[in-house]
Amino acid sequence: MTTGSGPRPAGSTLGATLRDLLASGGRSYSFEFFPPKTDEGERTLFETIRQLEPLAPTFVSVTYGAGGSTRDRTVRIVERIATETTLTAVGHLTCVSSSRADLRSVIGSFAGAGIRNVLALRGDPPGGPGAPWESHPEGLEHADELVRLLRELGDFCVGVAAFPEGHPESPDLDSDAKYLALKAAAGADFAVTQFFFDADDYFRLVDRAGAHGCTIPILPGIMPVTNLSQIQRFAELSGAAFPAALAERLQAVADDPAEVRRIGVEFATELCSKLLDGGAPGLHFYTLNRSTSTLQIYQALGLGPARTDTTS
Repeated sequence: MTTGSGPRPAGSTLGATLRDLLASGGRSYSFEFFPPKTDEGERTLFETIRQLEPLAPTFVSVTYGAGGSTRDRTVRIVERIATETTLTAVGHLTCVSSSRADLRSVIGSFAGAGIRNVLALRGDPPGGPGAPWESHPEGLEHADELVRLLRELGDFCVGVAAFPEGHPESPDLDSDAKYLALKAAAGADFAVTQFFFDADDYFRLVDRAGAHGCTIPILPGIMPVTNLSQIQRFAELSGAAFPAALAERLQAVADDPAEVRRIGVEFATELCSKLLDGGAPGLHFYTLNRSTSTLQIYQALGLGPARTDTTS
């Protein structure tokens, strides 16, 4: 397994920053993966990555597990993507359960592998969403501090999170937008939103952020519905409002996984069209480590080649 020391394939964007790519004026299309818990899961993930690679996304990102629990695997997967594929890799980094020394070590690992693009997040408490937040006694309290640390340690392109329906801990939507502006002022280059289901929620976020002087690109996050109970659970954890009309359509075909996926793709495609037509700078897909739905949305939007795939 290559962990950053192998040869770089021709055409790789290893070392490129999203700052340059986003500044070029084109739209950004990106995919997010999570680090699997097993070697077999990692092999499956890389099959998905290879299936999506021909779409030439602007970048792909890899999350941390809850409470930073998959840090080492996250770093290794990001390194593999950077060294074994033609893709620009973005590593996630959270403040959760990490001292400044821990964070510096991970940042050093990214830099050593040529990773110059990082998504800086406070992260959920180890107890999960809704649990009280407690920072590490020698760590950081907020994501803007992590943005500053990355800026101090190298020429990183830094992304941050944004929340169309507000972070669950924010007192109100305006306060949430102010905090996004603070992260931009700390040196963030772009933001990626939590997934949502109403395009108007995204555009209202952009307007609120702009009113506070935040002008960084805000990429809308899209999670195609492929499993009704799973997406409802994710929505509850994130605070996203699951549309009643969509839930009713999906409940009617709950025993037919293919039909659930078809409806999910249809809904996500309509959402993406509204976002792009309204001027969104691109789309960020939460893939759940599967390629079919994302490929089908690309095809429907006219963004990628026609493909036939049987994975979910």
